[in-house]
Amino acid sequence: MHFSVLGPLLVRVGDQERAVGGAKVRTLLAVLLLEPDRPVGPDRLKAALWGDRPPASASASLHNMLARLRTQLGDELGERLRSTPLGYLLKVAEGELDARVFGLGVERAREALLREDWEAVRRESAAALALWRGEPLAEFPDLPQAQTPRRQWQEAHLQALEWRIEAELRLGLVQGLVPELTALAGEHPLHEAFHAQLMLALHRLGQRSEALAVHQRLRRALAEELGISPGPGVRRVHERVLRDEADTPGAPAGPVRPPAQLPAAISDFTGRQAHLRTLTDLLGAEPDAPGRPAGGLPRIAVVSGMGGIGKTALAVQAAHAVRHHYPDGQLYADLRGFGAAPARDPHELLAALLAALDERPGGRGAPARPLPEHTDDRAALLRTALAERRVLLVLDNARDAAQVEPLLPGGCRSAVIVTSRHSLPELPAGARISLAPLDVEEQRALLSRLCGPERVRQDPDGAMRLLSACAGLPLALRITGARLSSRPAWTLGTLAERLDDSRGRLRALSVGRLAVDTTFATSYLAIRDSGDPLEREAARAFRLLGLWAGHTLGVEASAALLDRSREHTADLLELLADVHLVQTPEPWRYRFHDLLGEFAAERALQEESAEARDAAALRLGVWYALALEAAGTVIDAPAGTPRLAEYPAAPVPVLTDPQHALDWCRRELPVIKEVIRRAAGSSRPDLTWRLAIWLMGYGHTFWWTGEWDACLHLALESAREHGDLLGQAWTLRRLGTSHGMAFRNDEAIEALEAALDLFEVLDDNPCKASLLAYLSMAVGQQGRYGQALAYAQAAWKLHQETGEEEGWLGVRSALAGAHLLSEDFEAAHTHFRAVLEGCRALGNLTHVAITLANVGDCLRGLGRQEDAFAALDESLTLRRRLGAMSGIADCLIITGRAHAHFGRLPQARTCFEQAAEISRDHHIPALLQQSLDGLDLLRDVRR
Repeated sequence: MHFSVLGPLLVRVGDQERAVGGAKVRTLLAVLLLEPDRPVGPDRLKAALWGDRPPASASASLHNMLARLRTQLGDELGERLRSTPLGYLLKVAEGELDARVFGLGVERAREALLREDWEAVRRESAAALALWRGEPLAEFPDLPQAQTPRRQWQEAHLQALEWRIEAELRLGLVQGLVPELTALAGEHPLHEAFHAQLMLALHRLGQRSEALAVHQRLRRALAEELGISPGPGVRRVHERVLRDEADTPGAPAGPVRPPAQLPAAISDFTGRQAHLRTLTDLLGAEPDAPGRPAGGLPRIAVVSGMGGIGKTALAVQAAHAVRHHYPDGQLYADLRGFGAAPARDPHELLAALLAALDERPGGRGAPARPLPEHTDDRAALLRTALAERRVLLVLDNARDAAQVEPLLPGGCRSAVIVTSRHSLPELPAGARISLAPLDVEEQRALLSRLCGPERVRQDPDGAMRLLSACAGLPLALRITGARLSSRPAWTLGTLAERLDDSRGRLRALSVGRLAVDTTFATSYLAIRDSGDPLEREAARAFRLLGLWAGHTLGVEASAALLDRSREHTADLLELLADVHLVQTPEPWRYRFHDLLGEFAAERALQEESAEARDAAALRLGVWYALALEAAGTVIDAPAGTPRLAEYPAAPVPVLTDPQHALDWCRRELPVIKEVIRRAAGSSRPDLTWRLAIWLMGYGHTFWWTGEWDACLHLALESAREHGDLLGQAWTLRRLGTSHGMAFRNDEAIEALEAALDLFEVLDDNPCKASLLAYLSMAVGQQGRYGQALAYAQAAWKLHQETGEEEGWLGVRSALAGAHLLSEDFEAAHTHFRAVLEGCRALGNLTHVAITLANVGDCLRGLGRQEDAFAALDESLTLRRRLGAMSGIADCLIITGRAHAHFGRLPQARTCFEQAAEISRDHHIPALLQQSLDGLDLLRDVRR
């Protein structure tokens, strides 16, 4: 079955038209097709059929019409037209509705346009246009639900026509375009793109005077109707015709590609249809249309309301709906008026907007020159840039009118949507929308889309209780939907019972005021001033968690911060989650919404003493240091690394294997980096270097990200500042390792030698042995193979003299590597086999993978082809499993050399090319050079 709305309403089964009779039944079908696969409430259906005053028998009549429609669609079983708790839903499969197919075709044409694939633009636009049969749903001129979609389809139709013609001009297919463009220019006398294309087509056919006449008519029409001149696209074509420049296919018919900065529209946007129409009516019509600002004033819409009410979602949805009216671009800027980050200054915002428009002193395409220093001068330059353009600006999250005013255009061709938590009465807005909570029908629809219609259908009473608790606030509904999605075993009633609890949850959701601070303060004060001790303690937890706003913490880390047991902390965090003062992005992990984090940090500064704040930070720092020790031990078990002789304020995580520990490090790294930074200026600066050196297990796999380096440099600076010799020695040792892994050999040797001197002072022979081993590797990477072997032998000798069992793997691995560099493959293989057994016994997958690659390289040298590739394949599999991009590239290089050695040149080329791509993408220059050297070697072999 196929439904057609791009013209008269039509239903077809196969090639046969199926009659749908009765004006009201056809109206009913049209309304359902305007929202396919979405429930439409009975009240909205009645309003479409009878307007504002349905008869008393409307419900019975509606049921009868629905039954008739099912019969006419051959849907007696109700499989296509379904009744749901939220209304009636018409099921429409993929490809069954022409408007959907049309929209997809236009989107494909847009994508082809962006990549300048003109054949595809022509093909996709033509395919979409073939579905057009006239004015959409023309028989329903007064149907309110059809107004916005009809206008959007008509705009998309014109855009597709413009793109198809542009593609044909680019491809040199000018024959036959003049009559079509002449008709289009007559139908749309103010549409500049059609006139520019007509001028270009006439010029290419040698009809220069006719082309100039087209420009004259357009210029006169724009002046008389709008009081403006043609835009830059038309002017460029006009100048080309005036100069009688030879024109060739491929030359643009209109303006260069405009900026398109709008964020993606929200796929589950629900409700707000009246507000959406208000915005699209203001922004979507011609500047001189009735009801628009007079006197050439800019069209400005202000969307205001409380935090979480959906201002940005509405603004972006409206902007996407009218973007076809703004062919010269759509600009988006987050003004950061409210949030943890400082508000953006209009001075730098103007620079960003002008850069997006490619507007600079001297004109588009001119050599770059400094922008004016004064903000007023930049604002004037922006107004000049927008004077002849049709650009849509979305200025999101404005602090006040003063932040917005310099960014406004001076004329009526461009338009602006401003969102703010303030009403911004000073702005000359053509439309002001103050968003209120969603009505019950909109809430039910949104909840159904967030957690699934089946769950809402199964528990309608629980759904209504949740809607009551959320009070129509989209943010609260989204948090509720997220909680339900993460707890599939819960019914809606289960969550509703928790929100019905007397401990403040309803107070957190009963939002009636539009001020964000007032809303959050109401929730916070409700628990801070409660008679329930547990709620008062949750308020303290809220404040202390605010010291780490912007980070996600687990229950264990939070327990250390709060100095409470894990179980008690979990209760506190769940209470905070229930009152929506924290979010739960995944089970048992908690974070703030950005605004709540700001509010919580403010509460902590005002209500917690400096001593309490410092003590909490110290507890968290010590906990992370000990947790990282546990993770590092599982990953790498490094010998002799200093450990804290302290107990954590809460149990550290139990990490079962190296992969588990590595995953923990990756997840917690943002918080660890912040703890390292803060510890440097705290009463416990030693935590800075202790945390940094225990990141080695993470660093072995992810050194290439540069994050471990940054931590080590900060730690070294702190240790030097506090005269901490042990911290300096260990940090330099780790820095030498990090530099060596990155093939920064000079820096590695410098750091290792400095560490060696310090460990000499500290009289630590095991560490000296390890450092000699690292020096062996570093000089070996420089090509000093004899020195590498000497360092490795000295390291092995010193290690044996210490009698220590720990640390032998690293030292013996260095000895094996030195033999490999010296091409003593038998000795290298013997040592690497011993190291491999030790690594497997420890379960250290990173070192197993490294050693396997080296074993494979030894076997290559020994001529054992099958064994070599078995070891290399296992190493590469492990590297890919660990996600170690540098390790993958390194293993591919070694494997490529093995293929080349055994004469398998195509396989070698594949390995080197893959290694080069990874190294290039992840900025690993040493491995990139080795990959390119391998490819050069293959070219030499072929010669």
